[in-house]
Amino acid sequence: MIKLSDYVAKRLVEHGVKHVFMISGGGAMHLNDAVGKCKGLEYICNHHEQAAAMGAEGYSRVTDKLGVAVVTTGPGGTNTLTGVIGQWLDSLPALYISGQVKFTTTVASCPEAGLRQLGDQEINIIDIVKPVTKFAQMLKDPYQVKYVLDKAIHIATTGRPGPVWIDIPLDVQAALIDETKLAAYEPEAPIPFRTDLKIQAAKTVEMLRAAKRPVLIAGHGIRIAGAQELFGKLADALKIPVLATFAGFDLVPNDSPWFAGRIGTVGTRGGNFSLQNADLVLSLASRNNIRQVSYDWANYARNAKKIVVDIDPAELVKPTVKPELPVCADVKDFMAALLAALPKAGAGDFSGWLAWCRERSVKYPVVLEEYKKLKTKVNPYHFIETLTGMLKPETSVVAGNGSACVCLFQAGIAHKGQRIFWNSGCASMGYDLPAAIGACFGSGRKEVVCLAGDGSIMMNLQELATAAHYKLPLKIFVLNNEGYISIKQTQDNFFEGRHVACDSRSGVGFPDFMKVGEAFGLHTEIIDNVSDMSGKIARVLAVKGPALCDVRLPADHKFMPKLSSEKKPDGSMVSKPLEDMWPFLDREDFKSNIIG
Repeated sequence: MIKLSDYVAKRLVEHGVKHVFMISGGGAMHLNDAVGKCKGLEYICNHHEQAAAMGAEGYSRVTDKLGVAVVTTGPGGTNTLTGVIGQWLDSLPALYISGQVKFTTTVASCPEAGLRQLGDQEINIIDIVKPVTKFAQMLKDPYQVKYVLDKAIHIATTGRPGPVWIDIPLDVQAALIDETKLAAYEPEAPIPFRTDLKIQAAKTVEMLRAAKRPVLIAGHGIRIAGAQELFGKLADALKIPVLATFAGFDLVPNDSPWFAGRIGTVGTRGGNFSLQNADLVLSLASRNNIRQVSYDWANYARNAKKIVVDIDPAELVKPTVKPELPVCADVKDFMAALLAALPKAGAGDFSGWLAWCRERSVKYPVVLEEYKKLKTKVNPYHFIETLTGMLKPETSVVAGNGSACVCLFQAGIAHKGQRIFWNSGCASMGYDLPAAIGACFGSGRKEVVCLAGDGSIMMNLQELATAAHYKLPLKIFVLNNEGYISIKQTQDNFFEGRHVACDSRSGVGFPDFMKVGEAFGLHTEIIDNVSDMSGKIARVLAVKGPALCDVRLPADHKFMPKLSSEKKPDGSMVSKPLEDMWPFLDREDFKSNIIG
C-alpha cells in the first residue's frame, strides 16, 4: 500500500518531472510532504503562488517540457491565475496540483445546497480554472489517481499545449491505495487532420512559384512543435525573406542570411515594409494576433495572398486574417511535406527581393546615433542592443512587459539557438523575475539575464529572496524609467499629458533599487551614463551569483518606431497601416519604400 500523495510524487518522476515550484500550505500538507521526500524531485520555494506559476512557465519554455506547480487551497490556487492564463494564451504545458479541504467539507460534496463555501479557506477552484485550462478535475476517488494524472499530463503536452489542473482534497491525499488496483489511462487515438498535406504542399509550391515577393513568417508554434531545425532547413531551401514575430522572436537569429526584420505594431520599419510589400505570406504556426496584424487588420499584408498553417482550426476561421489557403496541421508535418514537394532548385530566384527587404533594415535601424550620445542616463534601445550583443548563445534572456519586451524585440540581438522570451498573450507585469528563476532551474542553473521594468519588478519583488536563497546566476537589469512608461506615453498622446497613476508625481512610488538589491544580499550596480555602460554590464555578467543592476533611463523615452492611432473628433481611434509607423517618415521617403 502507498499513500496517494506519495504515489502522485512518484508518478511525476516516472513522467520525467524533475522540478516542482511550490508554496507549502495546510490544505496541501500531504502533497508537500510527498514532494519533499521523493527521490528524483527537487522543489523550489517561491514566495507567492503567482511567482510559482510563472516559474513553472519559464521552466517549460527553456526545457520544452511540462512545468509543474503544487499549491494549497483557497488563495493558494487563485493566486496562480495570472500565470495560468499566460500559459493558456501562449500554449505552454503546465500541471497544477492543488490541495483542498476534506471532501466532506467541500461544496462539491453537497452541490444541491447552493453554498459559496463549506470548508475553511475552501473555494471551488475547478470551476474557476476550467475556462483557462485544457483539463481540470477534482480527484474524489483515490483509485482514479493514475488515470486522472496521466490523462492531465497527456492533454497538457499534446495537440496545442496548455495548462491542466488537478484538485485533491486532504482525505484523498492521505488515502492508502494499492498500486496494482489503480485505473489506467489509455489515450484515445488522435483524430487525424482532414488536411491532405501533399495537396496543400503542392498548392503552396505553386503559389510560391507564382509569387514575386514572398515572405516567411516564423511563429511561436514552430518551437512548440519541436521543429526549429526543420524550419532552418526550410528557410535555407526557400531563400526568401524571413520575418520574426513577437512570440517567436528568437527563432530567427540576427545573422541569418534570410532575416528581414520583425513585424507588428511594435516591430521594425524594415520588417513591416517587407511584410506590407509582399505578394505572398507563408505564415507558419503564428496565430496572427492583434499585436501582429494591428486593429487595421484589413490592411495586414493587403497585397498578399496568405497561406496560414495552424494546428488549431479555430485560428484559421477567426474574423481578422482570412487566409486564401488555410492549412490545419502540425507545422512540423507541413514543413516536412513542403520540403518534399519543393523542386531541388527551390521555388524561384528571389534574391533581388531579399536584398530589397534586408536593405530596409539597414536603412532604418532601431538604434539611432543620437541614442548613443546621451550625456546622462542611457537609452533603452542602445542599452539592450549592447547587452544582447555581449551575451553568449547559451544565456537565456527573460523579459517582462513594457519597455523590457518592446525594446528587446525591436533592438535585441538574437543568437542562433538562444532562448529569448516573454509572455505575449497575457503580457502581465511581474512576469520577468519569477519566469527567469524558472528558466534558471530549467537550464541547469546556467546564467539567465532578466530584463524587468521598474514597475514590473515591484509586482513580484519578493522573488529576489528566492534568487538569493538558491544563489542563482541570475543577472537582473531593472529598466528604471521612473514609472509606467507605456501608460505615460498613452496619456501624453491621448489625454493632453494628464498623468494619472503612472509615476511618483501621479501617485506611484518606487524604492531605491540599489538599496533593495543590497537588502536581499545581491551584488548591485548602477548604469546611468553611456561612457561606462559596457564595462558595468561586463561586471554584472561576471558575478557568479545573483546580481541586480539599476539601469537609469530617461523618464520620457518613447517607443519608436511604433504603430500609432489617430484620435478622431468623436473620440474613436483609427489605426494607421503597419508600414506607416511613428515617427512618420517624410512622405517622399515613405513612398520610396512602397512597391507598385
